[in-house]
Amino acid sequence: MEYSSRISLRPFSATDVDDVMIWGSDDRVTRTTRWKTLTSKEEALSFIKEVCIPYPWRVSICIDDRSIGFLWVINPGRSGVDGNKNEGVADIGYAIAAEYWGKGIATKALKMAIPQVFNHFPEIVKLQAFVLLENKASHRVLEKAGFVYQGSITHQVQINGNEIVVVDAVYTFLSTDNIPPSP
Repeated sequence: MEYSSRISLRPFSATDVDDVMIWGSDDRVTRTTRWKTLTSKEEALSFIKEVCIPYPWRVSICIDDRSIGFLWVINPGRSGVDGNKNEGVADIGYAIAAEYWGKGIATKALKMAIPQVFNHFPEIVKLQAFVLLENKASHRVLEKAGFVYQGSITHQVQINGNEIVVVDAVYTFLSTDNIPPSP
């Protein structure tokens, strides 16, 4: 099934709660995220209201306006996931429902988001993404969206509510880079 023309990014709303519950309660989706797996509709609603809505670049990845995932940007002036304060740098990440893995949706969402993020935050000159070294599918998503592998970092992070040491691959995309065309 062709999804490309049906993908959009938009702010979350409380009405997304049932859709968020589908992917936010799936351990396959949340095992590599910084938030806990959602276990109830109340938690999903709280996640939307407290984690997503207050921040302009925590947006829903949608197909036909139904939330199938989450794309987030942590803007400059905050510490990155590596703990360093990086002026002009923003962290970007994403998660989508497992049923949509391998269909090019995360890549398309990233390609849609990149120019919007640079336009919305003109002070950002570099986007960086941290992905678990073993998550090869996510490496491929970033590469297809034009991100360049920079190396790996071992650091302590919170994943699914637990503090653990991980090895992340680091990818970057500069404001002067070109987004590769879709095949």
